[in-house]
Amino acid sequence: MNGLMGPQGSGAAQLAPGTASPGGTIMFPAPLAPPPATSTPPSTPPLAQTTQAVPPGHVALTVAARYGRDAPLISGGLIWRVYAANPDLNGTFRLVKEDRTASPTFMLPPGDYVVHASFGLASAARAVQLRADVAREMFDIPAGGIRLQGRVNDARIPTGQITFAIYPGSQFNTTERRPIAQNVMTGDVVLLPEGTYYIVSTYGDVNSVVRSDVQVQSAKLTDIVVTHRAAVITFKLVNNTGEAMANTQWTLSTPDGDIIKEPMGAFPRLVLAEGDYHVIARYEDQSYPRDFKVINGVDGEVELLARGGEPTPPSATVGRPEAPPPASTR
Repeated sequence: MNGLMGPQGSGAAQLAPGTASPGGTIMFPAPLAPPPATSTPPSTPPLAQTTQAVPPGHVALTVAARYGRDAPLISGGLIWRVYAANPDLNGTFRLVKEDRTASPTFMLPPGDYVVHASFGLASAARAVQLRADVAREMFDIPAGGIRLQGRVNDARIPTGQITFAIYPGSQFNTTERRPIAQNVMTGDVVLLPEGTYYIVSTYGDVNSVVRSDVQVQSAKLTDIVVTHRAAVITFKLVNNTGEAMANTQWTLSTPDGDIIKEPMGAFPRLVLAEGDYHVIARYEDQSYPRDFKVINGVDGEVELLARGGEPTPPSATVGRPEAPPPASTR
């Protein structure tokens, strides 16, 4: 594709809040700021009059779509498809015409058709009968858009390190549902029918997962900022000369012993939700355990010592403690 509850902790994927704010009216390209306020609702322009010559034995069908009754026209991002009204011998509805402009005019022989309009993941369809020389159809597609990004504190999570999935309905509805969009990347604008959805944001591939409900408003672009409480941690097992040991097998778990991840190598690098962890490094039939704490937004290293017979320090805090937040000026 081009173009979130509760504190986090160690162990299985935890939940944390996200934020959402309505942006501007959707246009192409979509604006970043809302349009000027107006005291009266915008009027819907009439369908454009076709200026094309209608071939003999054909009907000119002009179509357009709007965000709803008495709402603006949709100015781009539409895919129009015209199908035969009846299936063929194989049970397939034959595609007659397709167009990607905002308000196309189709030249069609008289007859019955089904016109389908898609706008992102929103759509509308209608059966039409063409008899006269000219026909016009207006479709209502109440839809809006969401644009996604992730942050840790005030730092934006780089594209490619975070993905989003979108599900219909609220996260508090326990009915099992399939995602309607997956692997959505930072900055993507996803067009959806108006309504309630929940976003599942995954930072890294371990346990930094955030969920949040969001309301999609017709003709509006909503910016979603998902806040993760996590840090990037690099692990290494070193010998008495400080050299990292290759082929080290790692077991990362919660303090209660629930295994979270078992990477392999000299420098495994993981995104971990803030909290307490236990790690064991295994190398040549020797085990080196250590407890450590991940602090939100503080990337760092967990280093274990593989000196013959010398114990590894039992625990560590990764990085430095966070500075206290500045006092509010309000």
